[in-house]
Order: sequence, then C-alpha cells, then structure tokens
Amino acid sequence: MRTSSLAALALASLALQGCLARAAVDVVTLPVKVVSAGVDAATESQSEADEKRGREIRKREERLGELEREYDKAMERCGDGDDEACDRAQTLRAEQKALMERVPVEPEDD
Repeated sequence: MRTSSLAALALASLALQGCLARAAVDVVTLPVKVVSAGVDAATESQSEADEKRGREIRKREERLGELEREYDKAMERCGDGDDEACDRAQTLRAEQKALMERVPVEPEDD
C-alpha cells in the first residue's frame, strides 16, 4: 500500500512538473502575445487598405449611377414643365459634381 502511494506521488510530481513548466511559459509569453495583438489591431496591411479603398470607390460609383438615373428622370419631368423637377435636377447635378471630385481618375495607357 505504501509502495503504491509512493508510486502515485512520484507520477503526480512528474505530471505537475510539465504542467508548471507550461504555465511558466504561458506567463512569460503572455505580454508578447498581448502587445503583438495590439499592434495587429492598430495597424492596417496594404491589402486591407486597398480593399477598403476599393469598397469606397465602388460605393461612390454606385451612388453616381443612382444620381444619374434620378437626374435623367428629373430632366424628363422638367422638360414636361415640372418646375420642382427642374430644381431637383439641379440639386442632383450638384451632388454628382461633388462626388466626381472625390472619385480617382484612372491613369491613361500610353
């Protein structure tokens, strides 16, 4: 009985050594992991920046398309004598011009 208790104690001490060593490694590497996670969260990779820029450009282009369709409808109604539609067309054209200033120009191929 005493021998089995000693064997169990020896086995437990061996198992705890590995557990303690792993805990010590985790404690030592934790600050490094926290800092690197913070840096990753604070910085933006070039591909992420490109994707974000592409999404913004697509949204502006979609909005320009919507404005163009609304403008065409308003101009048609304006031609029929609807003064409110003429005012609406002017407002739409101003919004289009403002958006066009922010849309990047594609480089020309030589």
